[in-house]
Amino acid sequence: MPGARSMDLILWRHAEAQLAKEGQPDAERALTPKGERQAQRMAEWLNQRLAASTRVLASPTVRTQQTVRALGRPFRTVPALAPEGGVDALLAAARWPESGEPVLVVGHQPTLGQVAARLLADADQPWSVRKGAVWWLRCREREGVAQVVLQAVQGPDML
Repeated sequence: MPGARSMDLILWRHAEAQLAKEGQPDAERALTPKGERQAQRMAEWLNQRLAASTRVLASPTVRTQQTVRALGRPFRTVPALAPEGGVDALLAAARWPESGEPVLVVGHQPTLGQVAARLLADADQPWSVRKGAVWWLRCREREGVAQVVLQAVQGPDML
């Protein structure tokens, strides 16, 4: 990664969603009242820490759209971030690690956990990211070597 700059990638799993009703598509599941509270608490925490220049990307599902709206910032809906999207699609949408600004991705399991595992452990593993939680990763260069550092893991229940 010659000449790489520091880049923050913030992974935010959607908050708690309702169980699907019979015949209801998964993409149409909405947040529960608890999920709405989780999203609001995490949004407040994020807004205290996110740079104004942060690009915000979200999956098109109802539950991720509701989660990201709690942030109160402009965001872009990215179809590649839907539940069937994968690690490579998420990293491409975020422009990892070349993006010149921080990127917040509101998405789904298992993809978010798989992204964290690949970037932090160089492994394809199904790491668990709790509902409503944030994993904040930073890519930086030290002595000509790219490093990925875990800046924070924060769950809504601890706020």
